[in-house]
Amino acid sequence: MKHLTFGAAALLASGGMMTGMAAADGHAAEVNLQLQWVTQAQFAGYYAALDNGYYDDEALTVNIIPGGPDIAPPQVLAGGGADVMLNWMPSALAARENGLPVVNIAQPFVRSGLMLTCWADSGITEPADLAGHTVAHWFFGNEYPFLSWMSQLGIGVEGGDDGVTLLQAGFNVDPLLQRQADCMSTMTYNEYWQVIDAGITPEELVTFRYEDFGVSTLEDGIWALEENLEDPEFVDRMARFVRASMRGWAWAAENPDEAAAIIIDYDETGAQTLAAQERMMGEIALLVEGGDGRLDEEAYQRTVDTLLAGGSDPVISAAPEGAFTHVVTDAALAE
Repeated sequence: MKHLTFGAAALLASGGMMTGMAAADGHAAEVNLQLQWVTQAQFAGYYAALDNGYYDDEALTVNIIPGGPDIAPPQVLAGGGADVMLNWMPSALAARENGLPVVNIAQPFVRSGLMLTCWADSGITEPADLAGHTVAHWFFGNEYPFLSWMSQLGIGVEGGDDGVTLLQAGFNVDPLLQRQADCMSTMTYNEYWQVIDAGITPEELVTFRYEDFGVSTLEDGIWALEENLEDPEFVDRMARFVRASMRGWAWAAENPDEAAAIIIDYDETGAQTLAAQERMMGEIALLVEGGDGRLDEEAYQRTVDTLLAGGSDPVISAAPEGAFTHVVTDAALAE
């Protein structure tokens, strides 16, 4: 795998000096972070870093921009609306292959929380049974892991008796609850519990976790544009951002109830509840446990191999070159 190397690496070895330079004019450097979804405990590390002053400690002003079902983070990044985005690796690698040169600079999530939740009475007992059924999924790049899995199974997504009919999902799990779909993509920390909270028992459902079927892909990485990483000041700013963010994640995992309360404070929609965010934070802690922000190259390769194993319709058609760098995390972890 080709690694990006930058002239900034030597400068980053003296990160403290760079931090002082960045703050020399008395103004904190700004970072605009585009989230992949709405404000929730999935992003607790960043909100904890913001609320606890960890970004202030790094002389950073961080603006956290919530996402939503109609927001594609790669498009926001390409349009200059953010300095960095959180994105699932399949979506980011697909964007890179399609001409948007995004690079993974850090990987806080070390395992996947993605799963399929189906009605047990649908007759679906294994993923191969999905043909002929309707599956609700989020779009804007979030569908790529599912598309890759179906391609590996030889199941099309154009509908019909031999294929899956895809239905776009939104904020809620209504497509499943209202029987518009037999299955729905859910996260272990979010939508699955929305189904349970609606009064459905686990016995009425059958679930398939991507991790259990060897088709999991990396989620919630931090991505930046490649051209920006040629700028030593930008790399230094990202190193400080990642360092503070990982402090936030460590704190959130150790203080899940307090982290959930912070999420409630920053949720401008008022849609989140404290109990749900506390439960979500407990699940999220399992996904970040053991990580320090540095991308695990074996997990990266597993993701690439999964995406390339899509038969005639893979999510990506060739192994990416230069899609990640350790230069930011090496600097962030050096202090």
